[in-house]
Amino acid sequence: MKPEEIKKLDAYFKRMFNPGMVVKARPRKDDSAEVYVGDEFLGVVFRDDEDGDLSYNFSMAILDVDL
Repeated sequence: MKPEEIKKLDAYFKRMFNPGMVVKARPRKDDSAEVYVGDEFLGVVFRDDEDGDLSYNFSMAILDVDL
């Protein structure tokens, strides 16, 4: 993802969910970014522009031990 996209997503996650959320670029991947709260990894946000419409998908795994 481009730095401008990451900044927009970072602002969105902070505004919509939690001001402590941070979106960071992924090493060696340019189609997605990582989402954190502090040092805690939450998930990955993917860029989807296959059908001509740009959208983003957030994927977060919830472990049984965390419930």
